[in-house]
Amino acid sequence: MNRLYIFNSDSDLALADFTEHYMAPALIRQMSLDMAVLPLWYALPGSGVLAVSAYNQSFIKQMNALFGMEVELITRNELAGGTSWDLFPWGWNPSMKKWLNKSGVSSDVLPSDQDLVKWRGLASRELALMVLDACRDLPQVCGSGCVLSSVEDCRAYWMQHDGRCVFKAPWSGSGKGLLWCYSDFSESVAGWCGRVLSVQNLLVGMPIYNKVCDFAMEFYSDGHGKVDFMGYSWFDTNAKGAYQGNWLASDARIEQRLSSYVDWVHLLAIRKKVEETLAALYGSYQGYLGVDMMICQLSEAQYAVCPCVEVNVRMNMGVVARIFTDRYLHSASEGYFRVEAYGASQDVKCAHEADEESFPLVIKDGKIVEGYLPLVPITPQSRYRVYIKVFDTKKIEEKE
Repeated sequence: MNRLYIFNSDSDLALADFTEHYMAPALIRQMSLDMAVLPLWYALPGSGVLAVSAYNQSFIKQMNALFGMEVELITRNELAGGTSWDLFPWGWNPSMKKWLNKSGVSSDVLPSDQDLVKWRGLASRELALMVLDACRDLPQVCGSGCVLSSVEDCRAYWMQHDGRCVFKAPWSGSGKGLLWCYSDFSESVAGWCGRVLSVQNLLVGMPIYNKVCDFAMEFYSDGHGKVDFMGYSWFDTNAKGAYQGNWLASDARIEQRLSSYVDWVHLLAIRKKVEETLAALYGSYQGYLGVDMMICQLSEAQYAVCPCVEVNVRMNMGVVARIFTDRYLHSASEGYFRVEAYGASQDVKCAHEADEESFPLVIKDGKIVEGYLPLVPITPQSRYRVYIKVFDTKKIEEKE
């Protein structure tokens, strides 16, 4: 079977809606269009990436030539061409299944409705609390959470945590479905909680911690009860918790940085416990599992890990950044990976051209030493930009 990768950025929102007729907001649809070839960077050689041919074809050819990827573009019209596809969307949901079926993909290679129900259950923030709870007795660990089933429960939880807590919908997109409470439990807060409860039946409450940084441990589940650690992700979020980008560095460098806050032995114990818990709870799922975590400051000189903020039961940007670093980054280099939204396509073009001029790309033996590289084509319609900027650490050390 031929592997086919699909970037459907609305996956989490569609999973929350959980109907085959779901239609994403216009900007999210634009994101899927602008970033359609992103799977190019984690696809296996000989695979296909689903995208429209305009602009994307020449970009893929250029990247294949630079990095020897051996990945081809597949258009929607080619889906019904009789090829037996092994499908790898960003994430599964009913609307994705329907769209592929309407495009000519056989039902035989699509997940069953029962599978989708099961995977939705695994993706709930309620289940992620069990991962957090499994780690509670480990050293240098902090964090707690609670399932809330009424507005009155939410108000009581807010009072219990001195007016500092975050309410989370069980299913939502990055930075969506989160309500941060720093002061009063106002009518708007109560109304938000009530609306989510009426649709999704519960909320998850967590205290607000003194966060130092975000990171994740990335795992892969084989679908038969075996879960393996795949690497670290050190990432940035905005004030609302939405993903912004990743630090591109080796696992050893990220672990070294984390160890400046938490003893390496304790970090390893957390990793082992999370891996065991994922195998028990998510072992029937095949695919990547990204466990978002935080380093929290408890006092002036005391730090701890919140070992599970949530579990991403799908492909995620942390895995993309990890695979990109391991495949394409020179060992002497580090950098960052960014996803940015713009108000107008002209702004995207200007930012792209400025970075091309300021950070010329340097490649040595198929590895990026330094410079700027867009990971998706910049078109006259682009509103989103995904790119990396890489820096030669030896040059930086020499300057210092």
